Order: sequence, then C-alpha cells, then structure tokens
Amino acid sequence: MKPSDVRALSEDQMTEKLGELQKEAFNLRFQRASGQLANTARVRLVRRDIARLKTTIAQRQAK
Repeated sequence: MKPSDVRALSEDQMTEKLGELQKEAFNLRFQRASGQLANTARVRLVRRDIARLKTTIAQRQAK
C-alpha cells in the first residue's frame, strides 16, 4: 500500500484497514511459528502497512 493510497482513505476506512492488517499479521505470526508460512516477505510488508496507517491516523488527529 502506497502512502498516497493511505492518505486517500477516510478515517473509517483507515481504521477498518488497520484492523484487517492486524488480523493478517496475527495469522502470519502463527503460520511462521508452525512452519507453514510460504511468503516470509509478506510479514514485513504487513508490518510496514500497519505503521503507515498508524502514522497517517496520528497525523490527522494532530491537526
């Protein structure tokens, strides 16, 4: 997810997307622990997307 895509989302869409990504990160952690994770790079991408969303949400609340 690109930063411009994140900025285009509304507050509700951002919180919804954040929840989805957090669930995905949780599932990926379990897959990695059980040895079933095929795409290890996805963990890093999901973590970065979560951080990107949290940063944008915090910036909007600071205004």
